[in-house]
Amino acid sequence: MQHTRPAVVVITGASSGIGQATAMAFARHGARLVLAARGRSSLERIAEDCRGLGAEAMVVKTDVTDPTAVQHLAQQALAYGEIDVWVSNVGVGAVGKFHETPIEAHQQVINASLIGHMNDAHAVIPIFLRQGHGIFINMISLGGFAAAPFAAAYSAAKFGLRGFSEALRAELADKPDIHICDVYPAFVDTPGLAHGANYMGKRVTAPPPLIDPREVAAAILDITRSPRPTTTVGLVTNASRLAHLLAPNLSARVLARFMSAYFRRAEVVARSDGNLFRPPAEAGGIDGGLRSDKRLVERPVAIALLTIGMMAVGTVMAHRLKRRT
Repeated sequence: MQHTRPAVVVITGASSGIGQATAMAFARHGARLVLAARGRSSLERIAEDCRGLGAEAMVVKTDVTDPTAVQHLAQQALAYGEIDVWVSNVGVGAVGKFHETPIEAHQQVINASLIGHMNDAHAVIPIFLRQGHGIFINMISLGGFAAAPFAAAYSAAKFGLRGFSEALRAELADKPDIHICDVYPAFVDTPGLAHGANYMGKRVTAPPPLIDPREVAAAILDITRSPRPTTTVGLVTNASRLAHLLAPNLSARVLARFMSAYFRRAEVVARSDGNLFRPPAEAGGIDGGLRSDKRLVERPVAIALLTIGMMAVGTVMAHRLKRRT
């Protein structure tokens, strides 16, 4: 990012939430933006907003599950010269019991949230190698450290992304100016939950504390100034990471129990494929509106996370006491 020319930044999944917030953050710093997602109309509006902040912005309609489309995106971005930063941000989810969720839905979650990121990397890494520099930012989430019951494919994708990044980072270890950087935010208040597939038939929400997407965007911007392998955003991520390290099966079972209790009393809603197979009619903007809706501060899941954190701390203390005795 330390160039005399404006940095060229590609952002996939740029049509809402973290992607849109990241585009706006880079626009304020005068970047040349290449914005990609499945819905062109939403991208065009965001691109216009970025231009209003003084940035150049190009829109390339792209489905990251199509490797040819992602290769085309990379070639279009080269119209600006080099590619300095690629933010691989696409993610979709499906909530439901594993056996009650269509296998096609599981496959699509993996295709978008794991294979899509691999398509991104496969398109841009050769360009980085030719240039001799580049930053690939992999948006993973809390789910990369802790399994999410009732979202099995999402968990598989996020765990897979973490392994993929670690392997890719090792392969490129002798390239000091090429960086593979992972971002693990906790629960973020984006339209993603409202857009996701729902096979539970119950209203889905997220527990507090919810993170402002702009905070995640700020973390991404900071990575481009000082690249590092792992960046966590939110204390819940670190607590969950510790709990999984110390008691992975127990922490997942505790979370599943509390989530089951929540779903038993949650509001009934229609089952839906959400945005799995097509972009939403309205991208929804940066914010999901959950922080301002007091009804959605659901206690069961929040209590579960607190319990898991306490379990982790208790396990560490017991281990230390055992060592002393």
